[in-house]
Amino acid sequence: MALLLAATLLGGAHDQPATLSTLPPPTAADRALLRGAIDIHTHLDPDSFGPHSAQARRALDVIEMANRAKKAGMRGFVIKQHYDQSAQLAYLASKLVPGVEVFGQLCLNHTVGGLNPAAVHHFGEVKGGRARIVSMPTWDSEANVKSRDQDRPFVRVSRNGELLAETKAVIAAIATAKVRDSEIKLALATGHVSPAEALLVIREARRQGIERIVVTHAIGHPIDMTIAQMQEAIALGARIEFVAGFLIGRRASFTFDQYAQAIRTLGPDHVILSSDGGQLGQVMPDDMIAMVAGLLRKRGFTAAEVRRMTVDNPAALLGLPPAPARR
Repeated sequence: MALLLAATLLGGAHDQPATLSTLPPPTAADRALLRGAIDIHTHLDPDSFGPHSAQARRALDVIEMANRAKKAGMRGFVIKQHYDQSAQLAYLASKLVPGVEVFGQLCLNHTVGGLNPAAVHHFGEVKGGRARIVSMPTWDSEANVKSRDQDRPFVRVSRNGELLAETKAVIAAIATAKVRDSEIKLALATGHVSPAEALLVIREARRQGIERIVVTHAIGHPIDMTIAQMQEAIALGARIEFVAGFLIGRRASFTFDQYAQAIRTLGPDHVILSSDGGQLGQVMPDDMIAMVAGLLRKRGFTAAEVRRMTVDNPAALLGLPPAPARR
């Protein structure tokens, strides 16, 4: 079903997805494309695992990822945890592995009180100024819970096509929160809300003055945005995240050609390439990005276009100065 949906959205053939887990490791040329890259979507230990959280085990922790990123020549990465803010971990990783910039994210799920402005302000005030992205609900979003046919409470962001007052209030907190030891404002990610809700959130965020917005893995489940919806999000000022994780193993739901075609249609200026990696048994996050970047080069994307999606656009989302040009 997911493959048929993706083929319909992206205009590709109904063939089987080519998963990256069956390909050789990234080549030296592929890994060279990681220089200066920032992965905005890594799932790392220490994190929860068990019947309540139902998350996959993590293959590596934040320090191990920081060392991998440094060895790869990456600029840094963002720690994404569905159930905690990660500014504290980012501060410690940055301190323990100098030369790598590590940042935190907050997802507005039940464990932090859902649409909780106090959680946003706390996140911003954690020592070190590593807070960067606040995400609308992910695993506890209405769209995510219903897509999995789960019978459990969810965090609602809209009703009858309109954002709840609580959603507008938490967007206001994101817009006004002060990031400690930094002049940078928080960015917003749309999380696992529905496409219609994501567009409502983006419009309200822009109305309230939030400039840096990313649509979380827009063509991946459970968001499943159409190209037209992604283009609308871009017109509203958002960037679109494409994750390598949805091309790999059991999560693969479309072919690489469909993935590349969607990026080409939207334009690399509006796309961020990340991993959504770190799960046990998967390709490591940095290898994921290197493999996809290499495949994009083979599909005719220029080195400058790949750099835009892996280096420049992630830095802009995080409010960082541009990385020096390669020599």
